[in-house]
Amino acid sequence: MKKQQRSKVWQWMLVITLAVGMTSLWSGIASAAWQPAKPVEFNIPAGSGGGADIMTRFISPLFQKAKITDQPFIPVNRSGGAGAEGFLHVKGKKGDPYTLTLTLDNLFTTPLATGVPFNWRDLTPIARLALDWFVLWVHADSPYKTAQEYFDAVKKEPGKFKMAGTGTKQEDQIITVQLEQAFGLKWAYVPFKGGGDVAVSLVGKHSDSTVNNPSEAVSHWRAGTLRPLAVIDSERIPLPEWDKIPTLKEATGVDISYHMLRGVFAPPGISKEVQAGYVALFKKLFESDEYQKYLKDFALKPAFLMGDEYVQWLEQKEALTKDLMDKGGMLKK
Repeated sequence: MKKQQRSKVWQWMLVITLAVGMTSLWSGIASAAWQPAKPVEFNIPAGSGGGADIMTRFISPLFQKAKITDQPFIPVNRSGGAGAEGFLHVKGKKGDPYTLTLTLDNLFTTPLATGVPFNWRDLTPIARLALDWFVLWVHADSPYKTAQEYFDAVKKEPGKFKMAGTGTKQEDQIITVQLEQAFGLKWAYVPFKGGGDVAVSLVGKHSDSTVNNPSEAVSHWRAGTLRPLAVIDSERIPLPEWDKIPTLKEATGVDISYHMLRGVFAPPGISKEVQAGYVALFKKLFESDEYQKYLKDFALKPAFLMGDEYVQWLEQKEALTKDLMDKGGMLKK
C-alpha cells in the first residue's frame, strides 16, 4: 500500500473513532441531563410540622429558586398508616418519572411493625440528603436540668411520666424503649401523627418529654419554651448553640446513638436516564448555599449518598432497625 493511501486510511479510521467517541459522549451527556418536563409530585409519608414535612416543603421551591430546574415540585402529605399510605402510593406509580417521596425511618419501621406489603427495595433509590439527630427535650418550666435528674424521677414513678413520639413502633418509640432498657425506666408512650404535634404536646405540657428531631423543636427552643437535656448520639452536634447540649453518654455515662434517614426515592421501573437525572438534580440542590444554610439552621447532619453506597447504607440501616425492633418486641409476628 502506498504511503498516501495509508495516510487516507488512518484519517478515515480517526474520523470513525472520533465519531463513535462523540456518540458515546453525547449519549452520556443526554442521560445525565434528563430533567422533568412537567410538575413533580413530592410525597411526604408523614404528618404536617414534622421533620420530613419541614424538609420537603423547604426544598420543593428551592429547585426553581436556585435555578436547578424550571418545573415545580409539589409537596403532598400521605401519612396514613404510619406512612404506609405514601409508600404504597409511590410503589403503585411504577415507571412514573413525575412522582417522588422523601423518606424517614418509617421506610423500615412501618413494614416491619405492620406487615404492610412494602419494602424499600420496591422503590428506586435516588439520594440520601441528610441524617437527623434526636434530642431529649423537656418543658423549659420542668425542674429537671439534666438527663440524669429526669431519669431518676421517671425511675421513682414507673409509668407516670409521658413520652410523646411520632407514631407507634416508629423511631421515637424505638429510642424510648432503648432508654427504658438501658436505664430501667418506664414511660407512658403517647403516639402522635407527626413531629410537629409531638412538640406542641410538650409545649402545652400535655406530655413530660420527647425525643424530637432538632428541626421539630428548634422554634420552641428559641422561643424559650423547651429545654434540651441530651443528644442521642456519641458526639455533640457540631453547630453553634447546639454544641452546648451534652451527649447522653456525657450526661449519664450510657452511650446510645440513633440517626434518622432523610432520603429520596422514586417509583419502581423508572429508566436509568430518569434516575441519573434526579440524582444530578438533588446533588445540585445539596450543594446549593440555601440548602447548606438550611442544614445548619435546622441542625441536620450533611450526609449525601447516591448509587451503590446509598443502597449498601440502606441495607445496613434496615438490618439495624430490625434488630432494635426485635429487642423491643415491636416486630410483626
